[in-house]
Amino acid sequence: MAKNKALGTPATVALTKAQVEFSTHAYEHDPAAKSYGLEAAEALGLDPEQVFKTLLVEVDGKLTVGVVPVGKQLDLKAIAAAAGGKKAVMADPAAAERTTGYVVGGISPIGQKRALPTVVDSTAIDHPTVYVSGGRRGFDIGLSPADLLAVTNARTAAIAR
Repeated sequence: MAKNKALGTPATVALTKAQVEFSTHAYEHDPAAKSYGLEAAEALGLDPEQVFKTLLVEVDGKLTVGVVPVGKQLDLKAIAAAAGGKKAVMADPAAAERTTGYVVGGISPIGQKRALPTVVDSTAIDHPTVYVSGGRRGFDIGLSPADLLAVTNARTAAIAR
């Protein structure tokens, strides 16, 4: 577990630049895994409630980032409301990759090519440390929920079900 070492992803570079304390956690990724997020929690020996996945949605046609625990699903109505919109649909994977600069399954909420409105599920603040993708499959970052919210300029809302 390295502290504050930029391992070459935009997420670690952004955190280092912002002087945010974080830990890095690499694991052997299995491309056949049914859930990349649950795979990360299991491989790293972490509580799935502390490991969060990054999902892109279109809220009234505008790309928005939702960050929810890996064992739960994103509630589209809830994220639409949290983002001040009426309707949310999952974003096209190609559009998600183009906009964030990351590949699906390795999209980090941190260090995206373009800053997008971000909503983190309110359960994140229940944990001293949360884990999100570090910017590639098989690589997660641990950081405080407050730092996650600050570096992504996110708001919290109950968006998981």
